[in-house]
Amino acid sequence: MGSFNLSVGYKIADKYKILELLGGGYEGEVYKIVEVLSGIKCAAKIFYPNKNPKNKVARNYAKKLHALRDCDVILKYYTQDQIILNEELVTVFIYEYVEGLMLSTYLKNQPGKRLTVFKAVHLLYTILDGLELIHHHGFVHGDLHEENIIIRRIGLSYDLKLLDFYNVEGTKKDNEMQDMIDAIKIFYNALGGMSKYKKQPPQVKEICCGLKHNLIKRKFRNISSLKLHLENQEW
Repeated sequence: MGSFNLSVGYKIADKYKILELLGGGYEGEVYKIVEVLSGIKCAAKIFYPNKNPKNKVARNYAKKLHALRDCDVILKYYTQDQIILNEELVTVFIYEYVEGLMLSTYLKNQPGKRLTVFKAVHLLYTILDGLELIHHHGFVHGDLHEENIIIRRIGLSYDLKLLDFYNVEGTKKDNEMQDMIDAIKIFYNALGGMSKYKKQPPQVKEICCGLKHNLIKRKFRNISSLKLHLENQEW
């Protein structure tokens, strides 16, 4: 089906009121909402019915977020409801709303639209820290990029939230390795990408390996080994 395009002020199940559209994707649309009775701001993901047959996608996603509830990089799951929109039954997924910017927007706002090496290393380490705990719980992200990371700068460090987990095929080891490669690609892009890579210091090139997957896999057996490498470098 097409987009919902819910207007500001629209009420969901007489419990929540739409404040603004935050974004849309393959599975549905995400809105900033407010709980009518409490005034507490939340986020609502409204799934397209054809992408959520028998509510399977939303149900599995809720279970995954619940299992990862002690991971600070994961949005906290609250509840879900079903409502009628455009004469169809749709699932509304209610979860934590956090202030911040999409990483893609944050990078565009930086001088030269890129980070310094110092900032980029801190960003990479924070992403790896979150992924390591997710992997420890037996899950992977599956689709990590600049459009599904919410970021806030706090002093010398970053506060991140990772969005939109995906069920991916393949072995757990391969999928965990792909998460690590995706994190390195974010690091590479945050430093300016291909146009700036030639002038990057050796420490950066040791991590990025020119984005050659086979070289990255040969050098770092998992996220923990990459974290240890970052900790032992002179930055």
